Amino acid sequence: MILVADSGSSKTDWLLNVSHEDAKQFRTPGLNPYFLTEKEIVKTLQDKATELVAYSNQIEEIYFFGAGCSSPDRHEIVSNALTVLFPKAFISIDSDLLGSAYATCGHEKGLCCVLGTGSNISYFDGKEIYSGQHGLGYILGDEGSGTWFGKELITDFLYGNMPADIHDLFQKTYELDKQIVIKNVYQKAGANSYLASFAKFLNDIRTTDYGQALLNKGLSEFIEMNIKSYPHYHRYKCNFVGSIAYVFSDELKAVCKANGIHIGKIIQQPIYDLLEFILSREGE
Repeated sequence: MILVADSGSSKTDWLLNVSHEDAKQFRTPGLNPYFLTEKEIVKTLQDKATELVAYSNQIEEIYFFGAGCSSPDRHEIVSNALTVLFPKAFISIDSDLLGSAYATCGHEKGLCCVLGTGSNISYFDGKEIYSGQHGLGYILGDEGSGTWFGKELITDFLYGNMPADIHDLFQKTYELDKQIVIKNVYQKAGANSYLASFAKFLNDIRTTDYGQALLNKGLSEFIEMNIKSYPHYHRYKCNFVGSIAYVFSDELKAVCKANGIHIGKIIQQPIYDLLEFILSREGE
């Protein structure tokens, strides 16, 4: 059996290829090694993935593509944790950017963008990714991501910069005050996921002038800071993965068109395309 994982900061999608059956899908919390230790990853899977772990002795190969898995030391954290639970499996760890490139570009050259809880971009030459100076995380970067939009919404709410009707709707939906926000952002783990959880509110107000202006601002910042940092961005298709890119694809297409960017694929969950790519590569 082959197990493929696509892990962000908020969630991890798993797809298990079972012979003569449809692939089995599982979902667990995100397993970002920048925020979780090896022991915490093991405990998360033991608690939240009991059905998956039940296949531990049958799984022969694991291909894990995750946020935060961009360096050898972070690879080791995830690899060691998975080895505890799947001792018989060959384990490969790579970044979520490479997984997204495989899912969208296949073997073709192109740009691959992640717009989910966080945001990132890489150039894919058909074999390897080149991520450049991006991926600064939710404090310094993550333009156009769920975290970025959540942060903008909360600060506008707390500063009183929302239109009155939207402010009232936000308050009714979340029942927030400054103390609650400060506690969750500065005193608890997972501040990025907490902030990103408010991005869904954008879908409720997306047709308003405020909603459209905020979407345009965030997506435009992503383009200016990320896509346009590649001098020849106009030569390649620009592919997108992630919930923000997928849910707000109409706004994304409009902003890209205005900036002369040629869009390729926009997919919410790369896991199915990723498994298909892995299986095709196995057969080569």
